[in-house]
Amino acid sequence: MTYLGTPCGIDEAGRGPWAGPVCAGAVILDPKAMPDGLTDSKKLSPARRESLAVDIRAAAISFGLGWASPEEIDTLNIRQATHLAMRRAVAALAHAPNFALVDGNDLPAGLPCPGRTLIKGDLTEPAISAASILAKTARDALMEEMEARHPGYGFAAHKGYGTPAHKAALTALGPCAIHRMSFAPVRAAARAA
Repeated sequence: MTYLGTPCGIDEAGRGPWAGPVCAGAVILDPKAMPDGLTDSKKLSPARRESLAVDIRAAAISFGLGWASPEEIDTLNIRQATHLAMRRAVAALAHAPNFALVDGNDLPAGLPCPGRTLIKGDLTEPAISAASILAKTARDALMEEMEARHPGYGFAAHKGYGTPAHKAALTALGPCAIHRMSFAPVRAAARAA
């Protein structure tokens, strides 16, 4: 498939956690001002991700973030909520893209431009890597804030993922307002509470 201009890269962070929103990033990079070291956000240390996020925001032609809440995840399902977050991220761009490259193998319906998926695109396509980094750093920052609002769950450490510490807190405290009630471990903890 061919396209004109610079593509918009799209990726998400937070599809698997038991708590918190899913966040999507959309980035149109300037080919003449490409930040060094772009790769899958999960391959980077937190400090390197934060540093690259600053570089991406400074150098990108445009970037946007989109979110889907735990309530939307529970209502729609995680796949559809992720697609909603991706559409919101693209809508947040200051410049309308003419083509989108989406990490994975699941192209969201309703994007405002043609697009295609790229498996492991966050490793091979700089715009997707940049979107991955912005989504991950934004979601991590939000989950650190959630630690103060919902103490005892350890959100600053595990970011809502299903770690042993999170499971223990969920068993002891029951679900809080940002837990995804449609996820089996959370449902089980709610029934037991």
